[in-house]
Amino acid sequence: MATITRVRNVHGIKVRKWCGSCQHRLPDCSGNRFCEHLQQYVEQDFVCKAWAMSEGMQNAGRGTGVVKDVFKKVILIK
Repeated sequence: MATITRVRNVHGIKVRKWCGSCQHRLPDCSGNRFCEHLQQYVEQDFVCKAWAMSEGMQNAGRGTGVVKDVFKKVILIK
């Protein structure tokens, strides 16, 4: 079993080092992950030597985010 590696961003938040937090990850319409660097489909826990923290993970903990109201629409059919 592989060990989970975590790195800290500039704001001190621990970020898991895996394909899900990589800058080169491109999800396709079916939900599979495509590595832009390797030009192949990869598993979610895959980590290559070209891993780079995504912009969203770099800004985690910045404190300038916006909380969005979750609205659930229910349609009743009689």
